[in-house]
Order: sequence, then structure tokens, then C-alpha cells
Amino acid sequence: MEKNKRKRSLSKIGFTGIFMLFMMMIIYCGFNFYNNIPLEELKKQYTYEDSKIMNIVGMNVHYRVTGSGEPLVLLHGTGSSLHTWEAWTDQLSNQYQVISIDLPGFGLTGKHFANDYSIKAYTDFLDIFLDKLGVTKINLAGNSLGGHIAWQYALDHSNRVNKLILLNSSGFSKEDADLSLAFRLANTPVLNKFMLRVTPKSLVESSLEEVYHNDNKVTDKLVDRVHALQLRRGNRQAFIDKSSFDYADRSADLKNIQCPTLIQWGKADEWFPKRWAKKFETAIPNGRLIMYDKAGHVPMEELPTETAQDVLQFLESGSVTPITEG
Repeated sequence: MEKNKRKRSLSKIGFTGIFMLFMMMIIYCGFNFYNNIPLEELKKQYTYEDSKIMNIVGMNVHYRVTGSGEPLVLLHGTGSSLHTWEAWTDQLSNQYQVISIDLPGFGLTGKHFANDYSIKAYTDFLDIFLDKLGVTKINLAGNSLGGHIAWQYALDHSNRVNKLILLNSSGFSKEDADLSLAFRLANTPVLNKFMLRVTPKSLVESSLEEVYHNDNKVTDKLVDRVHALQLRRGNRQAFIDKSSFDYADRSADLKNIQCPTLIQWGKADEWFPKRWAKKFETAIPNGRLIMYDKAGHVPMEELPTETAQDVLQFLESGSVTPITEG
């Protein structure tokens, strides 16, 4: 009799615990439920005076062209936007025509028209974009996913790329990377469906703190912008689709990149191992590496002046000799 009472008591506690957990999840989801933000509202906050829109296969692509001279095209990483290049644009546009883009799936551009987030789809997109812009020869820089797109574009369109700059670039096996919680959730069936409406600012903030070496640079303004641009219609689904995309491994082809290549790498990157930096330098025939001690995954944001000056020296010298040691 006493034993049955204990069982009923434990059963009641178990049910109560599950019910309380369920209620906590409902409350959490309620506080972090966000509808899409209308595009026109986002444009008012996150365009520049020199922002432009180009229609490419039905996609209204947000981009900037700043300054004049030899073109320098800048490609951002996953979950980011052309805003990541703001400081570089300010510093480099005195000598170069700086072109930055919100890639399909991100920023104000929104999802890819065919939901294709393969690197080939991105390099094809970039080629069409440059053709429509009337640009033939470029210098090309990319961070993270943008770096992956950049070096494959340099492989497949070598006639268009003068010099290449890779900043904490992807392109090696995902198994070697330490993916953030946001990426892991995006790859988890059922849970990723919640991400279409439940988008906590706290998750954005923790991801940015992983990206940055110095957490003090993760400001409320930065968190608000990254969070708001995720709420552009189609971007949350695009993040899920892109996160689960299985990229073809072309790292063996890095040896065929012939243009001078500068590899800039934040040594404190929590996502991509720093040994990748040396792998890029070893694999690319004309590649040279600069490591930055006080930067993480986005060195152009954390050390904008230092990294931009190294880029200027690289572009102007015509040499791939190491410029600085960080």
C-alpha cells in the first residue's frame, strides 16, 4: 500500500515537472516570437546614402558602390550583411571603388529565388552581378562564407580577379569547425521550425560574442541590427536552408589559384580552427598569411584600421610578401 502511494507521488511530481517545463517553453517562445519586419521599414534603418538596388532574376539585391578607381568587391559571411564592411568602405574608398553586397539569403536582399545556397549558385550570382554592373576586372575579398565564394570565384573566373583576400574563410571540412548554437539548431529537425518565428536576441548576442574576440565590442546597436535583418521576410528560412546545405569539397583545387592572395586571420576565432589559415597559405601558390592576435572571426570589424592598412599595402605593392605579423 505504502509502495503504491510513493509511485503515485512520484508520478505526480513527474507530471508536474513536465507541465512546468512545457509552460516555461511556452512563455520563452512567447517572449521571443517575432513577426517579419516589413522591408520598407528595414530600408529606412539599414540603407546608406549610396545604397542601390539591382534586380537579378527577380531578387532585389542591396549593394553599395563607394569611391572610385580600381574595383574592390567585398563579400560577407553567414548571418551577416554588407554592413560588416562599413569601416573598410570608409577607409579604402579613398583609393578604390569599394563594392559591397547583401548576398542572397541575407541582409535586405532576402532569399535566393530558387532557394539554392550552393557555392556555385553564389559564384554564378556574383558573375551576373558584375556583368550588370559593367565591371570586368576586380580585386575580391571575402569573410567566412564570403571567403569560400571568393576563392571559388577566383578559381572559375581567373580572368576577372586581380588579387584575392580571404578573411577567416570557410572551404574545408565542416567537421573541423565548431559551429555555434544557432547553426546546430538550424540543423535539428522540428526545432528548426521554431526558428522561423522564435528568434531570441539573446541567441544573436551569444553568437556575436563567439564571433568577436573582444565581447565589449558587441554593442546593443550591433545586436539590434543583426537581429532585425534576420527578420527580413525569407531570411530565417534561408538561414535554415543554407545551414543544412552540403557543400562539395573543392579544397584540393586551391593549388590552382594563381592570383596573389592575402590571407587575414583572427587567431581567436572560436568557429574555424587557426590551422585552416596555414592550410590556405600552404595550398595557394601565391598566398601569404597575416595572423591577428586580438581578433576573432571578423578581423575587419574588430581591427578595421590595421586590417585595412594591410590590405592597402597588399593591393598597392603588387607583392605577396608578408606585410605585418600580428
